[in-house]
Amino acid sequence: MNLSDIKAACVAGFFSALVLGFLAWLNNIGDYGLWLMAPFGATAVLVFGIPNSPLAQPKNVIFGHLLTAFVGIIFSTYIGDSSVSIALAVGVAITLMMLTKTVHPAAGANPILIIVSGQSWDFLIMPVLVGTMFIVICGFAAKWLLAFSVNSRHKKTA
Repeated sequence: MNLSDIKAACVAGFFSALVLGFLAWLNNIGDYGLWLMAPFGATAVLVFGIPNSPLAQPKNVIFGHLLTAFVGIIFSTYIGDSSVSIALAVGVAITLMMLTKTVHPAAGANPILIIVSGQSWDFLIMPVLVGTMFIVICGFAAKWLLAFSVNSRHKKTA
């Protein structure tokens, strides 16, 4: 493992802890809504750990989560919480992500989470939209930090 890999791993771990810790803290400080959901852990792996992956791009992260959450809420609201509805919702969500070219693996868990916990339409805004936008913005910061680190090292050796 070289120094660049170690830096990337440390930045990924730091930003994952910072972002998810901040969302968890917001979740606990009062009645400001729900800020955190379990699929964000897997999103952090992609956004901070392999940021150049097509699956970690902003469009995929934001719209993949929104689309699958929307499917989950539709199924939860109008079809119910049976094992069949969970299976169908996940299948529909994956199909729609693939058709819209917004595949984000972590978002595949959204219909399960939403149906099992009976979430309402508000869930689309918080935590889904607000949380994914925050993660994406922090992902840009992490990429900038890594690029800055690499560029400053090259300037010193040149």
